[in-house]
Amino acid sequence: MGQTVFIPRELDANEPRVAASPDTVKRLAALGFDVVIEAGAGLKSRIIDADYASAGAAIGKVSDVAKADVVLKVRRPSDAELKSYKPGAAVIAIMDPYGNDAAVAALAKAGVTAFSMEFMPRITRAQSMDVLSSQANLAGYQAVIDGASEYDRALPMMMTAAGTVPAAKVFIMGVGVAGLQAIATARRLGAVVTATDVRPAAKEQVASLGAKFLAVEDEEFKAAETAGGYAKEMSKEYQAKQAALTSEHIAKQDIVITTALIPGRPAPKLVSAAMVASMKPGSVLVDLAVERGGNVEGAEAGKVVTTANNVKIVGHLNVPGRIAASASLLYARNLFAFLETLIDKTTKTLAINRDDDLVKATMLTDGGKVVHPAFVKADQQPPKGQYVEPAAIPAKTMVADASPKKAAPKKAAAPKSPSSKPKGIA
Repeated sequence: MGQTVFIPRELDANEPRVAASPDTVKRLAALGFDVVIEAGAGLKSRIIDADYASAGAAIGKVSDVAKADVVLKVRRPSDAELKSYKPGAAVIAIMDPYGNDAAVAALAKAGVTAFSMEFMPRITRAQSMDVLSSQANLAGYQAVIDGASEYDRALPMMMTAAGTVPAAKVFIMGVGVAGLQAIATARRLGAVVTATDVRPAAKEQVASLGAKFLAVEDEEFKAAETAGGYAKEMSKEYQAKQAALTSEHIAKQDIVITTALIPGRPAPKLVSAAMVASMKPGSVLVDLAVERGGNVEGAEAGKVVTTANNVKIVGHLNVPGRIAASASLLYARNLFAFLETLIDKTTKTLAINRDDDLVKATMLTDGGKVVHPAFVKADQQPPKGQYVEPAAIPAKTMVADASPKKAAPKKAAAPKSPSSKPKGIA
């Protein structure tokens, strides 16, 4: 009998995704694992128990986790769930550890070896394991679909005998994975699309998708990217010029989608209340960063807000989960690709190489301790050679911060601290 992989049903009512698909169950079984799926785990992702059973899984109950050597989840396990986990079990999930120190400590106390999939490094070898990219890609698509559903007009231009319906104008703020997919989707639906980002390389990416790039293209902009492809911090003067340009542009748009979100950091306010007030009645804003405070002033998590001037601000939570059937398939493949690197192909057992770069980057707890350098206690030293996540650029510089600024009282200049500047987007 081989080692056991257990996939539980997610307890969070707002989480319809599941951490395994029939395809990954087959692959796990081929690696030598006994796969147990909690009954009903995949129902919200349109995967019935019979599909898992046909792929080689046993359909079990929640208490079966006590025998599991590996637990695959979408969300971080709760304290109540951890009480049933076997010490030493590998737990792989999106752990969301920032600001959740007590939950991270609970993982360590439970004695599990926890891996945080969102810390997967952006290297060629790990592309198939990148959960942030796979889920952001779907979020960008769904953001356009959500925006279109709230916008009570057609998106493409239509010429009929009764007259012409003009194409909707869609503006994407932030051209990362989600932003690029939002551009592509809005273009497919026939909208006139514009997009903005501070990185010069984004201009070519936007143009390749048939959209128009919007930015203040001065000398500072031309040098706004590091050799590693990260965005540099922009000057206050540049941010002010960019905000002015953005404000004027937003007033003419039908749908605005904001995507500026970096794990562990508050979302920047890119769209002020004044900008929202300048938009036409019936316009829609979709805020993909609402879970971290939102890019749009007035956005509320889990709600669609209608403003006094009849503009809708969409703040859905867990946007990838809104298309769980697709999101689960991609997420499951991400997990399998990573788990496969932790297996000894000869013995067909879990054999975690703690010197592996992927392990160093993602291991959160091990042997009863918090081991990731970003979360280890101040009086503890991270293991020698431990991967340190690159510092992320302040989110406000991804796209110029448009929130209103209060005039600060003048004071004597203080000596600059020797602290290092952040280097880029992780």
